[in-house]
Amino acid sequence: MLTPQGLKGKQFRITGTSYPRLGPPPRRGRRVVMFVGSLLALSLIALGGVQVFDIFTGKAKHGAAQACASARASASGKPLAVPAAATSAPGSPPAPGSPAASGAPAASGAPAAGSAAPSTAPLPAVTAAPQPQAVTVNVLNATDKAGLAAKTADELKQRGFTVGKVGNAPSALENKVPGSAELVAGQSGAGAAALLGAQVGGATTMADARTDGSVDFVIGEGYTALLDPNAAATALAAALKPSPSASPLPGSC
Repeated sequence: MLTPQGLKGKQFRITGTSYPRLGPPPRRGRRVVMFVGSLLALSLIALGGVQVFDIFTGKAKHGAAQACASARASASGKPLAVPAAATSAPGSPPAPGSPAASGAPAASGAPAAGSAAPSTAPLPAVTAAPQPQAVTVNVLNATDKAGLAAKTADELKQRGFTVGKVGNAPSALENKVPGSAELVAGQSGAGAAALLGAQVGGATTMADARTDGSVDFVIGEGYTALLDPNAAATALAAALKPSPSASPLPGSC
């Protein structure tokens, strides 16, 4: 075949099936690039397979469970087990900060109204409340409005509550309760506190170290009156209704 004019000395070959065409020969660089790309793709596939294997063998779940346990322990602020150093041997001096070291007597029985030390443990959630006749309430006035404790105590007595102490709140609480009321009870008085809390809107609840079921009804600056019986019954039903707990997502604590 004659070489066309202007292409003398250059290497070309005839390709194509429809008609002859002139094109350069294949380069080796393309083959090298394709080979390297294939190796990278195989490496990525192998890495993904290892990760899938770890997921199905449970290593990831075990690590997540340990992380959740650590998160719960740090959130509660309490160790999962009592340290050995927390218990002292017989005859050894008490640990610093303990009631025995400070000379404070152990709590026994119900302290006087308004004098109980606050407890760090919150009142437990309840789904049932006692009858008003079984609840002893101490009505204490923390405001400057005279006669408010006696008036509120009479209204609570008309609703069936057993009224205990009626008077002014301790000096530490005078003009220090901004809401409508503050209800103070022990762990055994959680149901009684819920029943009393439904009688007044905007009341807060606090726990102390008393062991009986009595409740201190401390009247605050925002108190105006008790709720009417129908509104109180509706509030009590809402307070005793257990709140649904959302199911945790897979992999979450």
